[in-house]
Amino acid sequence: MPDHHWLILRLEAPLLAFGGVAIDHMGATRDFPAASMLTGFLANALGWRRTEWEAHQALQDRLIFAASWERESGFGVLTDTQNAQLEKNDRGWTTWGEPEGRNGASYDAPHRRLRDYHADASMILALRLVPPNNEPSLDMLAAKLDRPARPLFIGRKSCLPSAPVRQKHFVMAPTAYKALQKVPRQEGNPERMRAFWPLGEGPSEGALVHRIIDLPDLRNWRTGLHGGTRKIVEGVLVPHTVGA
Repeated sequence: MPDHHWLILRLEAPLLAFGGVAIDHMGATRDFPAASMLTGFLANALGWRRTEWEAHQALQDRLIFAASWERESGFGVLTDTQNAQLEKNDRGWTTWGEPEGRNGASYDAPHRRLRDYHADASMILALRLVPPNNEPSLDMLAAKLDRPARPLFIGRKSCLPSAPVRQKHFVMAPTAYKALQKVPRQEGNPERMRAFWPLGEGPSEGALVHRIIDLPDLRNWRTGLHGGTRKIVEGVLVPHTVGA
């Protein structure tokens, strides 16, 4: 297989949220980033608005990425209980720098909801775009992640990165799994890390594979609804430094 350029990201923050199926007032988080979440993350760096659904859809359709845990939360999943009394004239902070108001009457009772997070954790992503020559390019994404059009957050507005997201060097590798293997590890990282990768972008059988699933993490950006799945392998990443 030919080598490809892979952009390497490190998602490290006091709180991380990777998207998941929300049921009523409960907002879960997956163990790995959803394709829709990563699309929104990159679109925010580029300065796109949600109304630009064609651009979002095209970006999501081009994404190929894999991820591995460098440091998992020592607390497990942290559940935040949120209570907020909202009035008609209340306004909130937004990532595009302008306060956002509400429509409708005030509420007699507060909003109550639960939100799950990974706490004090770090994850590495390797991503490329297919086709590679369309806009935005990997080089453009790299530049915008260094100087984003708006503040970056990892899944939810409370999840602000605690370190630079983009790693300085591209990786050349034939698959997403091998790209992750080539990322230099920090001192104290485990020798075997939980990871996921698209089917066909790494091992599909053997001791490194835990399961293959249909992951429902694709968004229809025109309607704003989630629909569609892709084949994902969940397993173990063994860096080159300790053998593969």
